[in-house]
Amino acid sequence: MEHFVDAIRQYAQFEGRTGRKEFWMYMLFYMIFVVVLAILDGLLGTMILGLIFGLAMFVPSLSIGARRLHDTGKSGWWQLITLVPFVGFIILIIFLIKESDGDNEYGPSHKMGPGRKMIA
Repeated sequence: MEHFVDAIRQYAQFEGRTGRKEFWMYMLFYMIFVVVLAILDGLLGTMILGLIFGLAMFVPSLSIGARRLHDTGKSGWWQLITLVPFVGFIILIIFLIKESDGDNEYGPSHKMGPGRKMIA
C-alpha cells in the first residue's frame, strides 16, 4: 500500500525513475481497487465509483508509468504505443517488465542506494 500512496503523492512528477517493485505494487493495489469498485458499482447498479476512481487515477498512473519507462532508459511518451491496436499494449508491458540498466539520462540507478559505489 505504501507504493500506491507514494505514487499518489507524486501524481504530477514525470521526472526521475521508478523501480519495478514500486511500479508493480502500485498496479496491484490499483487493480484491487478497480475490482472492489466494480463489485460495488454492480451492487449499486451504477458505474459512478469506477468512473470517479479512473478519472482520479489517470494522471498518477501516467506519471508512474513515465517514471518506470525512464528507469529502462525510455521516454515516458512510449506510453502512447498503447494506441496501436493489439501489439501496442504488449510492447508497453515488455518495456515495463524490463530491468534497469543502471544510471541513464533520467537519473542515477535506484538499485545502488546512497553512499554505495559500483565496483567495475
